[in-house]
Amino acid sequence: MATITTGTHPKALWPGVKAWWGRSYDEHVPEYPDLYESDTSDKAYEEEVEITGFGLAPAKAEGSAIVYDSETQGTVQRYTHVAYALGYIVTYEELRDDLYEYVSKRRAQALAFSMRQTKENVGALLYNRAFNSAYPAGDGQAVISANHPSLNGPQSNLLATAADLSEASIEDLAIQIMQTTNNRGLKVSNIPQSLHVAPANWFEAQRIVGSILQNDTANNAINVIKQQGLFPKGVKVNHYFTSPTAWFIRTNIPRGTMYLEREKISFDQDSDFDTKNAKAACYERYSFGISDFRGLFGTPGV
Repeated sequence: MATITTGTHPKALWPGVKAWWGRSYDEHVPEYPDLYESDTSDKAYEEEVEITGFGLAPAKAEGSAIVYDSETQGTVQRYTHVAYALGYIVTYEELRDDLYEYVSKRRAQALAFSMRQTKENVGALLYNRAFNSAYPAGDGQAVISANHPSLNGPQSNLLATAADLSEASIEDLAIQIMQTTNNRGLKVSNIPQSLHVAPANWFEAQRIVGSILQNDTANNAINVIKQQGLFPKGVKVNHYFTSPTAWFIRTNIPRGTMYLEREKISFDQDSDFDTKNAKAACYERYSFGISDFRGLFGTPGV
């Protein structure tokens, strides 16, 4: 068990240190909220279940009986909450002998920073593994796949031909989103909301989405992506994406990518009677996942 002792920061026992550095940096604003719809939970795990609805109505001949359909249960997505916790122990002697308040008083801030970074990394995992079938969604397919099962045959939230970020590839994926159907093959209104990219694609994304005219062409044509406001929630950069080429579009489909909070972050501190050591720890419990694959489309790029 790691313990902070007088030997951990020996310079803190002597006067004369001009400055301490390496612990306090500016943080990115929270980015995982851009990737997920948020909800709370009061159980160890939650399940979200798809209802398939009905198919198209057939023509009814005069005098013939009405055809009756049935709705069934579809994909079941289970969210199993995981607890994340981190703490530190400081000896009584270190607390007494440390001459620099900066070193001792800001440990709680550093702990909170680690917890926030943990949540960002965990939240980005679903996107970083989105094309990997070893990490399936509730329907047994990769989060982004061309073979999501339905009663109307396989459905896709994967760009048909892998492509790097460009005006043309965004348009292709937007067209695919416009053609979304439900489990029974009925058309649904699926509308792009936000574009999500890694830092390597951020500048290109801004040029594509923000240009008045078509980007990187001599054509005197409007930029339809901007003119139509294709991404009302904007371009979102995520510093925790591991692929520089993968990009994603979130849509207005409810219960797509989900963040469920079981227990809010808490900070506790106490002292050990026998050793007089001080202990401090943070704890929280949550889960990330995806219920309806139609809420997220993407491509790994090339």
